[in-house]
Amino acid sequence: MITIEDCIGLSGLTREEIDAIAEHEHLPEIVAAELGNYLDATRDGRREIRRMIEDDIAAARAHGQRERVAVLTLTLCHFLKEHGGGEHAATHHGKTRDARP
Repeated sequence: MITIEDCIGLSGLTREEIDAIAEHEHLPEIVAAELGNYLDATRDGRREIRRMIEDDIAAARAHGQRERVAVLTLTLCHFLKEHGGGEHAATHHGKTRDARP
């Protein structure tokens, strides 16, 4: 049986990144993991993930959720470091990911 942890691990994203996608798109975590995996495969997709996290930060800030802003900001920093946020090819498990548009 495959668990949510397995799906998150296979997505190439962290739980926090998946949670941000799920929150932004109002999706169950398992669907967000698949969407994240799909988006992470291209530069435009990584830009979309970055935008989702930035939108979530803005929404949390607007609602005065300081702790959530902090968690999402760290999530964004990690995503940019590991995936490039769409600015360049990202590395994934030691391999350069496809940077096709």
